[in-house]
Amino acid sequence: MKLDELKVECDYFDFDEKFYQKVEPQALYDAYLISYSKQACDLISLDYSECKTQEFVDFVNGKKILKGSIPYSQAYAGHQFGYYVPQLGDGRAINFGSVDGWHLQTKGAGLTKYSRQGDGRAVLRSSIREYIMSEAMHALGIPTTRALAIIGSNHPVHRSYEEEETAAIVLRMSPSWIRIGTFEYFAKQKDTKHLKQLLDYVIDNSYSHLKNLDYSYERFYFELVDKTAKLMSQWMAYGFMHGVMNTDNMSVAGLTIDYGPYAFMDNFEMMCICNHTDVEGRYSYNNQPHIAKWNLEVLAYALKDVCDVNKLIEYLQTFMSANQKHYLELMNKRLGLDDNLSGDSNLNLVVSLLEALEVSKCDYNCFFWELTNINSLEDFSNVLDIVPIRQPLEEWFEKYKDTCKKQNQDFESMKKLMKKTNPKYVIKNYMLQESIEKAKEGDFTLVNDLLEIAQSPFDEHKEFERYSKPTPQEHANLQLSCSS
Repeated sequence: MKLDELKVECDYFDFDEKFYQKVEPQALYDAYLISYSKQACDLISLDYSECKTQEFVDFVNGKKILKGSIPYSQAYAGHQFGYYVPQLGDGRAINFGSVDGWHLQTKGAGLTKYSRQGDGRAVLRSSIREYIMSEAMHALGIPTTRALAIIGSNHPVHRSYEEEETAAIVLRMSPSWIRIGTFEYFAKQKDTKHLKQLLDYVIDNSYSHLKNLDYSYERFYFELVDKTAKLMSQWMAYGFMHGVMNTDNMSVAGLTIDYGPYAFMDNFEMMCICNHTDVEGRYSYNNQPHIAKWNLEVLAYALKDVCDVNKLIEYLQTFMSANQKHYLELMNKRLGLDDNLSGDSNLNLVVSLLEALEVSKCDYNCFFWELTNINSLEDFSNVLDIVPIRQPLEEWFEKYKDTCKKQNQDFESMKKLMKKTNPKYVIKNYMLQESIEKAKEGDFTLVNDLLEIAQSPFDEHKEFERYSKPTPQEHANLQLSCSS
């Protein structure tokens, strides 16, 4: 389908105008295409050839508005690091409307009335990071927003205490951009009519099977609790850290949204903090399920005027047990174990593994990739070769072998299960930084190479074999800023 043939629908204007702003995007000058995702094109049936045209660059840049599109930004509130902020919103994001159920949004498209002290821009480095990571998460089976394209420019951007950079724009796609903070903003208005309208909108977009059912609002909440519990288990099992789990960064569709100072774990650390702004560790790796539950409790009380809040809070108590169940299921797969035989022994095995990995200073995801490639349950030498401190894992392997024997595990079946679950490549921050440094010099080949690796992490990429190895120690578990 050609760009001009896309059928764009704008369904947000039934709301009162205090909940959004119609806005004209502010185009970057000297804009050019850096990369586009064929997989994302397929989601909206867009011909790949269209992405190579100047018209497409103009579209991402906001200079070309498609038929049916009316650009706007959304208002929302949010708890940031635990403190309520009544007025936030899309400070640098502009929505174009939806195509085939995918809501198109540009990040870095200029000022809105929600920009506060910001400039409405996104820098090249943060744009590259979000573009690649959203596609990487999808390839791992983790619910996420997607990215269609990224454009660069010669447009200068200034960040405090940081060097002058150039602006970029990512065209993001999501089934929904509604956040827990959106509900907080509506609830703060004490306007039950619009709060119900927002619930109906979210159900129509993301939970259409609940339409016209009794107690549909409560059912939506219950399903979101379940989805978020599973999402957190996936983050934890793959060592992903979001970095800023404010309520305005939490999707009510159960997706990973708003990639900022995120990271995939390098060396395993239970209390790892990837955001240097998070001085107290509120959003540390191990805290993520607890914060997700806290955010869902905030949502429950935002809905108290339209739902039975006691029922919501009662259901929320299932969150941690559901999260642990999903987490153990995925970790069993990562270890090649039969989930039907799982129980306290497998849970204890996983807990002892995490302890051994931390003491061993072992690269988290590389451990699982090397485990996938063992030749027998008697030979773990290839795994131990990547471990700085071997003894803790040597002792753990004895427990692992014992568990496999007790459960009568078939070795080839174990290998097959692990190969489906453990990617060879996980996108680390040092890889992204390499692509960013090249991009600053006008070389975007590594951006496109990393996109390919991100979208096919279980495949061989011989030229980039080194990316399947442990992160170099000087780059391991570095903290990032929110402008990342």
